[in-house]
Amino acid sequence: MLIVRILSAAAILVVLTHGASAQTVPGESTLPSEWGADDERGAANRITPEKILEAAQLIEQGRIYELGRDYESGMPLFPGRHYSLTIPGSPTGGPIGRNNIVYHDEMVSGQIGQVGTQFDGLGHIGTRINGEDIFYNGFKRSEFGTSTGLNKLGVENVGAFVTRGVLIDVAGYKEVDRLPVGTVITATDLQKALAKQSIELSEGDVVLIHTGHGLLWMVDNDEYNRGAPGIGMEATLWLADKKIAMVGADTWPVEVIPSEDPELAFPVHQELIARRGIYNFENLNLSELATDEVYEFAFMFAPVKFKGASGSPGNPIAIR
Repeated sequence: MLIVRILSAAAILVVLTHGASAQTVPGESTLPSEWGADDERGAANRITPEKILEAAQLIEQGRIYELGRDYESGMPLFPGRHYSLTIPGSPTGGPIGRNNIVYHDEMVSGQIGQVGTQFDGLGHIGTRINGEDIFYNGFKRSEFGTSTGLNKLGVENVGAFVTRGVLIDVAGYKEVDRLPVGTVITATDLQKALAKQSIELSEGDVVLIHTGHGLLWMVDNDEYNRGAPGIGMEATLWLADKKIAMVGADTWPVEVIPSEDPELAFPVHQELIARRGIYNFENLNLSELATDEVYEFAFMFAPVKFKGASGSPGNPIAIR
């Protein structure tokens, strides 16, 4: 049985890792932030004014690619999560005034930062170590976690992303429409795909990985949710060493599911978010970028400033 079937949404926040291989096991230790003991922004600090100006130079055609999915009833959801949008009355209000104005409002419920196209903040993933839940930069959940919002690592601290974006088309490199569920993307896969595209990574980049898994979205949701192709730990450490700001994919976990080690639960999430402060972006629509062979672009995204939230919905864009 896939581990995704047995974990609750809450369990992802604090995962246990035991009996690992010789590779780095993210649950066994934490890393201090390179930006200081009070840092709550992580790899977003790598997006400097120079990086923003670099991104601006990549805009040559003025074409916008929307990378977000529609938030809608029936979209694939992680087990235990829900999404609902209701218009309370149609019209919700009116007519009012001599001009008879009418209007609509909506009520939205669900884990709004963790459904659909979703940006994982640094308060999303932690690790239980010696009985204490530890998050990015060594922050203890007992000292900042509350039911009304996180007092540290809330998504409102992140700021806006305006930086160089790079698409790594692994499906294209392997000459397939879609990588099968469970395909481990290695560092060599990423390197060879980049070489084929004549692209190199640099500090502060947002890296988006096209696997073709997104072709299943709202077409075969059961297969979409069953697992995913994605990066393994070797590729994760290689990307982290490149000092990128964020990694995203056209899958729901970015990392490979089932995991390489069946005893580990979402180890890539832990390594990227909890240890490195590198953000995660899930359920992206990368098909148009891949079809047009747009491998380098200006990437822009601003998380919704839900104070104390662990993540954010939104519609990131690539501009070429």
